Amino acid sequence: MSKQKIYWFCQLFGWSLLILVEYLAYVLESGFDPDALYLAIANIFLGITLTHLYRLMIRRWNWVRLPFFTLAPRVLLSVFVLALIMTLVNIPIDRRLFPQYFIEEPWPTIGYLISWGKTMLTWVLSYTTYHYVEENRNAEIERILLKTSIRETEAKVLRSQLNPHFVFNALNSIRALVYENPTNAQQGITQLSNLLRNSLLADRRKTVELREEIKTVEDYLALEKVRYEDRLTSHIELDSRTLFWQVPPMMLQTLVENAIKHGVSTAVGGGFVEVKSSIVTDKLHIIIRNTGVLGNKEASGGFGLANTAQRLELLYGPEAQFQIFQEDDNIVCADITIPAQSEGIFRREKVKSVE
Repeated sequence: MSKQKIYWFCQLFGWSLLILVEYLAYVLESGFDPDALYLAIANIFLGITLTHLYRLMIRRWNWVRLPFFTLAPRVLLSVFVLALIMTLVNIPIDRRLFPQYFIEEPWPTIGYLISWGKTMLTWVLSYTTYHYVEENRNAEIERILLKTSIRETEAKVLRSQLNPHFVFNALNSIRALVYENPTNAQQGITQLSNLLRNSLLADRRKTVELREEIKTVEDYLALEKVRYEDRLTSHIELDSRTLFWQVPPMMLQTLVENAIKHGVSTAVGGGFVEVKSSIVTDKLHIIIRNTGVLGNKEASGGFGLANTAQRLELLYGPEAQFQIFQEDDNIVCADITIPAQSEGIFRREKVKSVE
């Protein structure tokens, strides 16, 4: 049933049950009276009408969005007004139909107000509390969705900022080969096209399999090898269990680029870049080691280090970690940790995006 149908069912059933129980008690005490029956039916429709008007009022003025201490006085005043209307309608009729009860009751108005006040208070509190809780729940859901949307937007911005990093260095490497070695230049263009394709896909995907990311790293290293020749050596060693783990696209390529730019390129005799992956206590560990001196992290790593930390936090939460440190006098080490439980989640998201 829809909420609208449930509301009208509760209105009809609740008011009918309340009024008819009182009418049956009167019948058992005084016998059947058609006028009392007509009054009972009239009170059912009057109660439904008044409470429905209250419903329209709080929806029209958005009372359920008010703070509790602002809402409470309005609710109590509404209860009093509703009870007063029911009292003013019923007293003249009851005085004519049941004059015997007014002889024994010196202050009938107070009794009527208390009786109808309890009924209206029960209805108003039930309805207002339900919608107040529901409104707060919906507001919390909206806040969560907004927060998720903001985080997704931040992640997309971070991914898009990665794209230009490798292009200029790769183009410079290929340009140097055009006249000297056209065959290698053609191979370099193929590798660059692979990088560009992966870069474009990075804006559409949250994560990729580690083996796919490593292919991007290999293409990048091949282009840089042309540039640095014997001054650059590289080694990639992957645990076979890690090949299908999900990692942020272009993340490793950016770190490898920083390793070459701020490490190998500044070393007098060149240097090396090493990438290793392993699983330790159900977490993926990726280590990138390179020749270099860390010094100031912001100056050494540029945008890539802060970007990597932010992306890992956005995608995997606080369990994901990224740290970079000086392993010894001439080796810098970057260590990435990705929690295991994220693997299945991002694998499903990838399948949905393909579908």
